[in-house]
Amino acid sequence: MQSPEQAPQARLKHLLDEVLKDAATHGADAAEAVVHESAGLSVSARMGALETIEHTRDKSLGLTVYFDHCKGSASTTDFNEAALRETVASACSMARYTTEDPCAGLADAELMAKEIPDLDLYHPWDLDAEEATQIALDTEDAARSADNRISNSEGATVARHSGCNFYGNSHGFRGGWQGTRHSISVAVIAADDDGMQRDGWYSIARAADELESPTHIGTKAAQQALARLGSRKLETCSVPVLYSAEVATGLFWHFIQAISGASQYRQASFLLDQLDRPVFPAGFRIHEQPHLHRALGSAPFDGEGVRTPVRDVVNDGILRGYVLDSYAARKLNMKTTGNAGGVHNLTVEAGTHDLPELLREMGTGLLVTELMGMGVNTVTGDYSRGAAGYWVENGELCYPVQEITIAGKLQDMFMGIREVGTDTELRGNIRTGSVLIDRMTVAGG
Repeated sequence: MQSPEQAPQARLKHLLDEVLKDAATHGADAAEAVVHESAGLSVSARMGALETIEHTRDKSLGLTVYFDHCKGSASTTDFNEAALRETVASACSMARYTTEDPCAGLADAELMAKEIPDLDLYHPWDLDAEEATQIALDTEDAARSADNRISNSEGATVARHSGCNFYGNSHGFRGGWQGTRHSISVAVIAADDDGMQRDGWYSIARAADELESPTHIGTKAAQQALARLGSRKLETCSVPVLYSAEVATGLFWHFIQAISGASQYRQASFLLDQLDRPVFPAGFRIHEQPHLHRALGSAPFDGEGVRTPVRDVVNDGILRGYVLDSYAARKLNMKTTGNAGGVHNLTVEAGTHDLPELLREMGTGLLVTELMGMGVNTVTGDYSRGAAGYWVENGELCYPVQEITIAGKLQDMFMGIREVGTDTELRGNIRTGSVLIDRMTVAGG
């Protein structure tokens, strides 16, 4: 007898089998399909009252077929037999009218994942709307009652989500898994005679028992909003900059964009042709850990059925590999790195110091806790972002700052990384601690 966890996968696998069989009868040389179903609940409360309750239920099937390297794709949210047959016919019709691309096609058969490990990603939360509402109210109340300067709230949200994905192709590969993702968040506004400041906090995890408590989340949000009261501007200067862990993840997202296959074969990257060359300081390491249990970025295989390898992307500061799916790999005359759909728990190796120790090591400079704007050019490496944070002197926080801009070249910023802190951010697919950079330009407002 199938377990409750196995039943959705079996049903989706049957749908996928029928679609791939139908594609073959239409003459497709190769085909691949992914089927997805998900359900969730999201409840928001603001100023002590329920604001919204949202139930979600989604499903989709996407099919791609190949006729002599001519590609056609179609998708549907209707799983009845007629709709599925129409989807197959549409994909095959498109393929017959597209231009042949010798790099198009399935990932190589020998690269398919042979085993699907259980990564402990499925932990459904038996939470109804009434219970979720109480958690949201408790979270916001913890923030609003922390200090009488908390004058307003943007609300608290509690969400649970579960989904099942199943992928298969005409190599005979079939695989899928179920996953969950739950969260609690709140944002509040602090006010004094100098003005108002907003900040918040959130917790996210595969399992509800790994979420931070509503009291902790609310208190943390209030503390962060209060700490920003009395923010000042700065005079333009060139100083060390310390990115807090939650904003440091963005630095490494720019890095992944620059070493992605599409950026490389289009020759649109500030890290063009830097394979096997130093792009970070000696001793620096970035690696993928796709099989961590319960981690948010874990996956047993990528979006093409390719096994996800544990690998070093950067070792001893040297770029050891790009981020490739099979199409980009063929364009570059390389092999896929198992990254169709993105990276998996990209981990920046930490140093030996926590955030307070990094502040002391920095001495005088800027701690960045928020970034704004989109002034990043991954073709040239030019970097300019609006920022807020804290001015630091003698290793201690002096006062909050706002309406500033931090600027540099990503190439120089990466090579100028002095250390990565031990305060690793785990609430996403990029895992890094705070990042201390030797020097950047800080422009006042």
